[in-house]
Amino acid sequence: MEDKIKRMKELIETLNYASKMYYQESAPIMTDYEYDKLYDELVKLEAETNTTFSNSPTVNVETEVSASLEKFEHPSPMLSLGKTKSVDDLSNFLGDKEGLLSWKLDGLTIVLTYKDGKLLRGVTRGNGVIGEVVTENVKQFKNIPAKIPFMGELVLRGEAIIKYSDFEKMNGDDDQFKNPRNLCSGSVRQLDSRVTAERNVNCIIFALISSSEKIPNSKEEQYKWLESLGFECVERHLVNKDTVYDEVENYKHKIVDFDIPSDGLVLTYDDTAYGLSLGTTAKAPRHSIAFKWKDETVTSTLRSIDWSASRTGLINPVAVFDEVEIEGTIVSRASVHNLSIMKRLKLGIGDTVEVFKANMIIPQIARDIEESNNISIPKFCPVCNHETNIIENNGIEYLNCPNEFCHAKFIKKLDLFTSRNAMNIDGISEQILTRLFKEGMLNDYSDLYHLDRYKDKIINFEGFGLKSYENMVNAINKSRKVKIANFIYALGINEIGLSRAKLICKKCNNDINKVRSITFEELSQIDGVGDVIAQTFVDTFNNPDFIKSFDSILNEVEFVDVKNEKNTLEDKVFVITGSLEHYTNRDELIEYIESLGGKVISAVSPKVNYLINNDVNSTSTKNKKARELGIQIISEEEFIEMTK
Repeated sequence: MEDKIKRMKELIETLNYASKMYYQESAPIMTDYEYDKLYDELVKLEAETNTTFSNSPTVNVETEVSASLEKFEHPSPMLSLGKTKSVDDLSNFLGDKEGLLSWKLDGLTIVLTYKDGKLLRGVTRGNGVIGEVVTENVKQFKNIPAKIPFMGELVLRGEAIIKYSDFEKMNGDDDQFKNPRNLCSGSVRQLDSRVTAERNVNCIIFALISSSEKIPNSKEEQYKWLESLGFECVERHLVNKDTVYDEVENYKHKIVDFDIPSDGLVLTYDDTAYGLSLGTTAKAPRHSIAFKWKDETVTSTLRSIDWSASRTGLINPVAVFDEVEIEGTIVSRASVHNLSIMKRLKLGIGDTVEVFKANMIIPQIARDIEESNNISIPKFCPVCNHETNIIENNGIEYLNCPNEFCHAKFIKKLDLFTSRNAMNIDGISEQILTRLFKEGMLNDYSDLYHLDRYKDKIINFEGFGLKSYENMVNAINKSRKVKIANFIYALGINEIGLSRAKLICKKCNNDINKVRSITFEELSQIDGVGDVIAQTFVDTFNNPDFIKSFDSILNEVEFVDVKNEKNTLEDKVFVITGSLEHYTNRDELIEYIESLGGKVISAVSPKVNYLINNDVNSTSTKNKKARELGIQIISEEEFIEMTK
């Protein structure tokens, strides 16, 4: 008994520290697989000893309350859900009742309070008892109505999330943020709501907590009512003890392409009165249960560690192993995140490793069976050959290249420069940029516009040829005409995304000379640019090396006049659904709508003017809801005609 108690205390300390590093510092010290394994061991020991310590992660939520935001005490403690990996448990949970099976979203839980039709308060879950007031940040969420057609008091719970597609755009190739969950948490708990506005945070409602007026007893009917008020609610399906098996299988297939971070499913009774009548245990409510995917682990042989240099200077270890099939796809690589995790796993070349997909999506190393621990940490950067160093942050070790002129940093900047929302040079990949750089053809952005000097060499690149060369040069020349905001974004200034670049350029009347000389005070006045970002921008334009590169590329481009663009869609709100025919992708259409003064949101609500769907007769949820609300459904052709 004494040994078990001692082990429990060790596990609690390890798991709580791992949780803190993951959720608060965005610096994981162990894999998800290892965390779950230790957590399950703790649960088993607690059952065997009939003992649970107050600081155990099995009875506490993973987050703490920061010292800088206003605090709010929840009317009742917010408990964690009981968990299972068995579908049989879900079936037994239902018995003769019906339930709703929905996604378990992996973001930051937010409690929303509305009164007199307006958003009164937004509070984070915090530690389950005390949350943080983030009302002004919630107002920046992309899909949360600030005003609703219900004048009573309404309390909801939702999950603030950042979609994978948005995360990838913000993160680029730098791995600046470890995952969407961490980025979302940091974005919501900002002291400056303008930063939140930049991060494309959405909030998906998963529970109606209370209402000043009578609400339906059916959870599904509650969801439908909330959707009629303009809220986006979690996807769910009505199931019974027999159909729950097939529905779990359906979700399993959907998660492969699901754009919203999810770490499992939630099953809750549709009959809310019945669910509440069951009460709670000391740890969890009895009306719902969480389902976590069983990790499918396969063994492979670790062949090498690739060291991937990023624009920030960090050199991240990537495990390379023999190809294996996991969850229907072939994988041979997995990020190890940092030196601390690599050492903890005791990885060794030639060792047998267990590989799995975290949440059925992200390949990870579960464990190294032999634990040879024979990996040599590079003493020199794999890109520029500069001597590396090991830096430590919050007890986590990272390999770093301190060379400010490291090639990897420049190539990553070039990759951003050529990207679609920047200079939009189509068909020029990072691989091509790397080859051009290694051949000595690229040393500055402006060199892109003089590749004709090297035509004979380039057409002899393996897999290239004359046609590829001509296509590349044509795309580069086409990019010479560019909007000033896209140009500023392309320069890769820290914290200056496209939307913030547009705000700065608008402040400067789209005059490049005013942009380069804008003062800290002028920048600070812009809604969406805080003091820190303003100082970064000013410092960048005071850097002689940056100005030299800036002036050089300035000679190669011509700015498209945006002063007289039509605002034909001013104050019009759109939702886009279905496949597109006339636009390359949805982002292109969104950018065009915004350029004409319109706005695009993700959920159909009373504030929407048009739903764009080429299948205007579709019976999809969005089409049905648009018809119910009297919103006009138009095709791309009709939209194009509207904006002529």
